[in-house]
Amino acid sequence: MREQYRSESFTEDSLAADPMDQFAVWFRQVAAGGMLHEPNAMVVSTATPEGRPSSRTVLLKMYDARGFVFFTNYGSRKGRELAANPYVSLLFPWHPLARQVIVTGTAARVAREETVGYFRTRPHGSQLGAWASDQSTVIGSREELTARYEELSARYPEAEKVPAPPHWGGFRVVPDTIEFWQGHENRLHDRLRYVREGGEDTEWRVERLCP
Repeated sequence: MREQYRSESFTEDSLAADPMDQFAVWFRQVAAGGMLHEPNAMVVSTATPEGRPSSRTVLLKMYDARGFVFFTNYGSRKGRELAANPYVSLLFPWHPLARQVIVTGTAARVAREETVGYFRTRPHGSQLGAWASDQSTVIGSREELTARYEELSARYPEAEKVPAPPHWGGFRVVPDTIEFWQGHENRLHDRLRYVREGGEDTEWRVERLCP
């Protein structure tokens, strides 16, 4: 199974000075193109302190100059692994456009007010789901899960304000590197990677990688 990628040129002189600005350009193009159902879907890879990795698809909910934000149960596998080992990788697999964005960096919890503010924007059912699911833990049956949800639904009907769970919240991934991958014919892909020079307030270096 092979695919010949045919796409526009992607060169250093077309890049934004800051990688988050470049990400914003690509994200707007992907979102406006209508080719992807959830352009904010990303693969989040974490690892234990011993180096055993795990990956899962998560939805990006915010991004700005500080980094990329997603929300989860802090007791989930990824939450526990990030608490013990903050190094993380993100992958945006925008295959219909022959593009990928690969991020490496460190994750830290967002401020509680950011979590509560975002939680308020979630649909009522999703708010209840955050309480009903002890994410990543073993459960006896689906009926047990739905029973939890129904109990919460009775306690917090549609008009009732649902408090944000204390065990649930956001992580912000502060990038160390951001690679923009553009597919081309004959596997001569463009791979342009921003590398942070020093601390968070320093400039970025751009390097080209062989495909």
